[in-house]
Amino acid sequence: MYSKELISVVAAFGLVSGAAALSCKDDPVEINSQADATQAANCDTITHDLVLGTQAGPDINLGGDLTEIKGSLIVKNNGLLQSLSSSSLQTVGGAFQLNNVTSLTSLVFPELGEVGSIDWTTLSSLQEPTFGTPGITKAESVIVADTFVSNLDGINVQDVTDMNINNNRRLSKFSTSIKTLSNALYVTANALNMTMEMPNLEWIANMTIANVSTFSVPSLKYVNGSMRFDSNYFTEFYAANLTEIHDGDLSFVSNPQLTNISIPQLERVGGGVTIANNTELTKIDGLGSLSRVGGAIKMRGSFDEIDLPELNDVVGTAEFVSTEDITESCDKLNELSGNVVQGKVTECKGLVATANNDTSSAGDGSSGSGSGSNDDSAASLASASMSTVFTLAALGGLVATFL
Repeated sequence: MYSKELISVVAAFGLVSGAAALSCKDDPVEINSQADATQAANCDTITHDLVLGTQAGPDINLGGDLTEIKGSLIVKNNGLLQSLSSSSLQTVGGAFQLNNVTSLTSLVFPELGEVGSIDWTTLSSLQEPTFGTPGITKAESVIVADTFVSNLDGINVQDVTDMNINNNRRLSKFSTSIKTLSNALYVTANALNMTMEMPNLEWIANMTIANVSTFSVPSLKYVNGSMRFDSNYFTEFYAANLTEIHDGDLSFVSNPQLTNISIPQLERVGGGVTIANNTELTKIDGLGSLSRVGGAIKMRGSFDEIDLPELNDVVGTAEFVSTEDITESCDKLNELSGNVVQGKVTECKGLVATANNDTSSAGDGSSGSGSGSNDDSAASLASASMSTVFTLAALGGLVATFL
């Protein structure tokens, strides 16, 4: 019998007999069987990508001496793989990429703590990936889309560029310790009554949240881009510490159970403000500090009161329409036209049966929001967010710089 150290050295030079030669420095290291995986697991470090072929499986174990893959760990278009594991792997420098791996039911990586990115799409059998404690704490981006997962507790990243969680029909709860998110958070079309908690989030560039029953961001202080909540099922929204939405829009559209919006310290929105078709929202009185809106204001719904006591500068137009009587509010709001509201109050009217029909963005079309270059991008954020899946998926093809 040869020692494990000797086997590792021989494998590194591609000299193992009885099987196709496999080197720790292959570009990429290709795994087509457990025998290949065993050879690869004798490497301490794989220099480039490790790729599982479409016929690898049903069970692949990479446990052994392997602690680092400097490139990506890639499994694509494999319908045979049922379990993938490693008891030793700690770091993946590139993407941890699982795309269209439809029979995978077990994913076990107890030592894995750092990856370049997570890119999981079309995993129709995977219910609960298993990681250690604290799990994956470092990743530049996270995509989990079109999967059967019910639990993502092992993904505990603190700072991330993008996070995209969509079409995971069994994912009913997602709690994450993220503190900063420098590009986009996109969450939509997961399990009915999905709850989402982000207790540590303080800074984010953009967020688009849909089909969520509870959403909590108690520490959020600053949004650099836009914040959109469309077609959700939560009854209340609180962001007690949020003071500014710097460049983009604030939007609450078609949230049928929403009864209260409370962002008491919000002073400035760089783009437009849209609150539309939230039929249970009877009062808009939770924006008491809002003083400046860089775009337009559009509020349409079934409210009987609109109170914006500190508003003193709206670059675009303002529109307020309700199915209820808002005469008293309109008396105050119309006084803002041409002075506080630079583009004038174009409409303030109650008892309009069709008030909930128009759900377009405040920056759309002829509203003349005057919010500069932000209008076009903010108005189309929802459709842009849909393409995030494809944009972010490209990250899976990136390979970390080889040493």
